[in-house]
Amino acid sequence: MKLVRYGAAGAERPGLIDGDGRLRDLSGVVADIDGSDAAIARVAAADLAALPVVEGEQRLGPCVARPGKFLCIGLNYADHAAETGQALPKEPVLFSKATSALSGPNDPILRPRGSTKMDWEVELGIVIGRDCRYVSEAEGLAAISGYFICHDLSEREFQNERGGTWDKGKGCDTFGPIGPWLVTPDEIGDTDALAMWLEVNGKRYQDGSTATMVFKPGFLVSYISQFMSLQPGDIVSTGTPPGVGMAQKPVPVFLQPGDEVRLGIDGLGEQRQVVEQA
Repeated sequence: MKLVRYGAAGAERPGLIDGDGRLRDLSGVVADIDGSDAAIARVAAADLAALPVVEGEQRLGPCVARPGKFLCIGLNYADHAAETGQALPKEPVLFSKATSALSGPNDPILRPRGSTKMDWEVELGIVIGRDCRYVSEAEGLAAISGYFICHDLSEREFQNERGGTWDKGKGCDTFGPIGPWLVTPDEIGDTDALAMWLEVNGKRYQDGSTATMVFKPGFLVSYISQFMSLQPGDIVSTGTPPGVGMAQKPVPVFLQPGDEVRLGIDGLGEQRQVVEQA
C-alpha cells in the first residue's frame, strides 16, 4: 500500500494511492497515518475499492503523523564516508532531528537566517510499527511498518563550525521533508539495492543506491533499541549516498533561495522543493 496524508498543513487527512494512481480518503477507516501496525492492519482489512475518491490537486503533508522521535544515521554509506574523507564508523552514528523540522514532500524549504552552507541529502526513511526494546535484527526488520523518502537537509556551518553536536544544523524548520508516500514492506520488497538520486536546478548531484549502505534497516532498529525504546510512529532516516554539496570539487555547492531540488528513490516516489529565505 501507498499511504499519504493530504490537505492543508496541520489539518491533513489520511489517504491511500490506489492501483490506478487515484487518491482515496481513509478518514472512515483510521484517524491518521501514524505508522503503527494497528492502523496499517485496519487499512489492509478495509474494502479499498469502496473508499471515496478525492478529486483535484491536493497538497501532501508529511507521510507520518506526529512521530515521537525523528532519528538519523550519519556516515552510513561507504561511498559517502569516502567522499567526506572519514573512516567507516565501527558502530552507527546516531543523532536526532527536531520533529518541528518535518514538512511535506513538496513544501518550500526555508533557508535559515544566517545560513551560508545549506546542504542536501536524499535518504531512505523507515517508520516503526510496534514497541521495540532490546530487539534482535530480525525483530527489528519485522518492526518496520513502512518506508519513505526523507530529505535530510543540513546547515553545515551550524552543524560543524558552531560547537556542540550536529543537532543545531539538522533540526531547522522544513529540514525534514518526508513522503510523498509511506510504502508498506509488502509493496516495496527488498530494500538492499534501491536506486536513489537528487538534482538541484536540473543537475544531478546524487546518483547512488542503498546497496552501499553499511548498516541495514533491521540492524539499525535493533541497535537503536539497545539504547532507547522505540514506539509506533517513530521514524529513522538511514543515511545518504555520495554527492552532497559540501563534497563538491573544486568548490562546495550550497543551496540558495530560488533553487529547485528534486529527489527520488525507486518505488517510493519523488519530492520537489523550492528554497525560500526564512
